[in-house]
Amino acid sequence: MNPKVKELRVREENLPTDFPQDLKLRLHRAVSWLLRAENQDEDDDAAFIFYWVAFNALYGMLIKDASGSEGERTEFQEYFRIISLLDSEKIIYDELWYRFSASIRILFENKYVYSPFWNHHYGMDGYDDWEMRFEKAKELGLRSLKNGDTAQILSLIFDRLYVLRNQVFHGAATWKSSVNRAQIKDARRILGYLLPLFIDLMMKNPNVAWGEPGYAVVD
Repeated sequence: MNPKVKELRVREENLPTDFPQDLKLRLHRAVSWLLRAENQDEDDDAAFIFYWVAFNALYGMLIKDASGSEGERTEFQEYFRIISLLDSEKIIYDELWYRFSASIRILFENKYVYSPFWNHHYGMDGYDDWEMRFEKAKELGLRSLKNGDTAQILSLIFDRLYVLRNQVFHGAATWKSSVNRAQIKDARRILGYLLPLFIDLMMKNPNVAWGEPGYAVVD
């Protein structure tokens, strides 16, 4: 297990009494799922699922309208904007650049985790130009990585991971399938390194308006 995760559990269990309750609930939920993910030694699919639930606990709010996936994506893009501003030492970017550059490039070159490809494949109007969009998105991603735009690169990475998440969560993938094995393994590694950094920044910045978590505990 990542020693950072054990440290986060101890810190989460010992947050001060005046720590914001909404944020405390987010962190408690996220760390619980993070620990569960860390215990999945050989099961990349399960680890990916548990990591994503932990991520959802960090950024998600109760969906009160019918905006669906686009509304959810807007939420985590705003989350990345805040996280990146708080990461003054560029720790997240350094992880992405030095540890995951190769994986990120492969992710951006994979059309099967690019939603407009699937929209075109299933005959949705307005996506005949998906290949041009794909190339532009790939160029934007690599440029953002090179230029150190942490918020942008996180948004683009998680756009791709969100497609993978939908495939798994909605039963459109087979457990331990060889078809998407490389993507799942890379996604597990990326989430496993990034989520502890996100949690650490949130713990250090309790006065930021992180929002009310969905389905708060009520009497």
